[in-house]
Amino acid sequence: MDQLIAEDPTRMGPYRLIARLGAGGMGLVYLGRSEAGRTVAVKVVQAEYAGHPEFRRRFAREVAAARRVGGNCTAAVLDADPEAAIPWVATQYIPGPDLHAVVAQHFGPLPEHSVHTLANRLALALQAVHEAGLIHRDLKPSNVLVTVDGPRVIDFGIARAMDSLAEEHSLHTRTGMLIGSPGFMSPEQVRGLELTPASDVFCLGAVLVYAATGRHLFGATDTGLNAHLFRVAEEEADLTGVPEALVDLVRACLHKDPARRPSPREVAERTATDQAAEWLPGAVLAQLGRHAAELLDYAPVIPAQAQAPAQTPVPQDRSRDQPPPLPPAYAPGPPAPFDPARGFGPPPGAAPSSWPLPPPSPAALPDPAPAHPRRWWGLAVVALVQLMVLLQAANFSIAIPAVQSDLRLSADGVRTMANAYAIAFGAVLLIGGHIADRAGRRRTLIVGLLGCAAASALGGSAGESGTLVWARVLQGVFGGLLTPAALSLVATGFTAPKERGRAFGIYAAIVAGGTALGTAEGGWLLEALSWRVSLYLGVPVAVVALIGTLTLVHERPGRAAAPFDVPGVLLGSGGVAALICGLGEARPRGWDTPLVLVLLVGGVLLLAGFLWRQSAGSHPLLPAYVFTDPNRAGSLLGMLLLGAGVFALYPVVGYYLQVVLRHAPATAGLDFLPMAAAAVVGATQVSARLLPRVAPRVPILAGLVLTAVGLFLLTGLGFHSPYATGALPGMLLIGLGLGTAFVPIFATVTGGVAAEHCGGAAAAVFTAQALGTAIGAALLDTVLSGRVDLLRRGSVLPSAIERELLRAYTVNFWWAAGVVLLAALAAGLMVRSRAPRDAVRPNPAADA
Repeated sequence: MDQLIAEDPTRMGPYRLIARLGAGGMGLVYLGRSEAGRTVAVKVVQAEYAGHPEFRRRFAREVAAARRVGGNCTAAVLDADPEAAIPWVATQYIPGPDLHAVVAQHFGPLPEHSVHTLANRLALALQAVHEAGLIHRDLKPSNVLVTVDGPRVIDFGIARAMDSLAEEHSLHTRTGMLIGSPGFMSPEQVRGLELTPASDVFCLGAVLVYAATGRHLFGATDTGLNAHLFRVAEEEADLTGVPEALVDLVRACLHKDPARRPSPREVAERTATDQAAEWLPGAVLAQLGRHAAELLDYAPVIPAQAQAPAQTPVPQDRSRDQPPPLPPAYAPGPPAPFDPARGFGPPPGAAPSSWPLPPPSPAALPDPAPAHPRRWWGLAVVALVQLMVLLQAANFSIAIPAVQSDLRLSADGVRTMANAYAIAFGAVLLIGGHIADRAGRRRTLIVGLLGCAAASALGGSAGESGTLVWARVLQGVFGGLLTPAALSLVATGFTAPKERGRAFGIYAAIVAGGTALGTAEGGWLLEALSWRVSLYLGVPVAVVALIGTLTLVHERPGRAAAPFDVPGVLLGSGGVAALICGLGEARPRGWDTPLVLVLLVGGVLLLAGFLWRQSAGSHPLLPAYVFTDPNRAGSLLGMLLLGAGVFALYPVVGYYLQVVLRHAPATAGLDFLPMAAAAVVGATQVSARLLPRVAPRVPILAGLVLTAVGLFLLTGLGFHSPYATGALPGMLLIGLGLGTAFVPIFATVTGGVAAEHCGGAAAAVFTAQALGTAIGAALLDTVLSGRVDLLRRGSVLPSAIERELLRAYTVNFWWAAGVVLLAALAAGLMVRSRAPRDAVRPNPAADA
């Protein structure tokens, strides 16, 4: 508190003013005492508002409503005089600093149990405010006072009295006229929409993030008010540092859609605490007690020239719309420098060890890292890394017949080589995402690229099948490291909505079209050079990507790495490996053989254990909210079914081109290029433009339906169907659909995920795709190979075999189209729609 200055009044109504407490949006706040010795906080309205009749009417109405607010978590309104020449309101004085002072200036972020109690008490306070018919509208750390017996909310309901003034020209032109505090405003408040109690719940979530992390939810406002308001309205909240036990609740409070936020009663029920337990560390409670004791000994110094304002009586015959004349003796000047917690210093010694961070100074509070100037060059490097992984997987599949001939591989050897990469890649994805989150995404890229270069060199020089199998295993392992690190770099490096859409569009174009490009490359290399050259080419590509990673890739700084989730890694990766291995052995060994059953059932049980572990572990690989949120769960299920329906059919299309149409491998590979081009168009020109404007399920459904239509078109292929009118239209629609669907799937699964778990979320996307591909390949191989075996046991001519195989492939196109439609149904039901968000555009006039 500060001493009074000459311009300050010494009395308001029955209260003697003894010190300044601070300045608010409406005026100055003083410490006052009644004749009976009760200490109160007196808020005195600025002269500018006092002269406005509409303000007086609303001020009186809101004060009357605020008197009805009950509960132990608010500061009660004790007295007020809206009709005085200088309107004022007196509230219960809370002997404690505000939350901003506690976090920013003295103690740093609160420990988890304190934030938990804070959430409960603030929810109870908002519940009392809303039951009185009020909306707080300005819940922020400086309006939350910290006391020994819990937090208290102040200033509820009074800010609303200024709302009607915003359209008045005299006040509308004031610089920075905002109803609310920019760092703690809801999206609907930023847009100027009608507010509901749900707006206070959003502010509650922002206050909890500040209490837990020491930073504003969307960064500081010193980068520009318009830019900050844009982030509030458009960007997802960064919940890095929020305790895991509260992150789901805080995320729900911060939902952009007010209807999706919990009520204060629900928040209070979910955060119920033991009221008898101490809610703050002992050192903080001791300092609060000392601060309260100092208040009793406070001796005000009244300036000699200070005088009480003459309380001019209100004439009884004055017009209702005319405000009372202001006394000439009262002309409040600018508030003196104010420290809301002066005298409330840090406890002796170091901060309590249970707190997650040391006490920061206000200048040291972390702001969001600015956009890196070379982020688009970094995205190009990330795209190259992802393309290299896809090329390694696809072009070698085309070369398998040549490899089998050169190395004299048996059918079992070919199957082992094909399964080795798939098992290694799928099993390492979750590990790779976790390593990226713990060790850093850029470091993970460096290690993965070095490993891929070595594996490519080993495979190209392989003289026997065993060496080549190990080379493919290593390619799968390092590909599993690179893939989630690449996607999480895109997700964390681009946060502005339009930039995010463009970045995901470029990345999704690579993923959707990469397999087609790999097929094309493999066919051309097999025809022009050899499979060894195809493997050797991975070395220079990895070296170029490594140089780009070292020079161009920038990673946003994050918090300290949490412990590695070893049980989660073993359960998740073991389950995925067992399932992929079991699916790969199902056709040759039989679905009912003991080994296959053990692998499949064991894989399912391990994955179930993995999901349980993630919901119960303190430092999970994949937090529960990633797979329990309907939006993410629907996107992951859609990717799983999409993998089962589409990615296993690339060999089918290749068979049609090479066997039915008699295209050479190089020509058949080039036939896939239009499909890759369509995927690029769908991702960058369709979905990337739609992503910031529409609900995510709109492009997901559109993309999946286009893919299904393309698969339906392929069911009409025949012996005499030319490529241009037979396969090409369906392949174009499949590529366009995949590109359109991938962008919102990637954005939905990784959006709103804490930075330290973004790698895990990215790994979940590709794990779903890998499992889906394994399921589709196993079913496809079972049906087609069964047809071939059946026909070869009889006396059927080769042409009849070929015709029967074509029918079998046609049936599988029907089946694949049905699976993709099922994916569309799942996404449509689970990915909830959200109303399009209007962009908050910068105001050039305000900037000027």
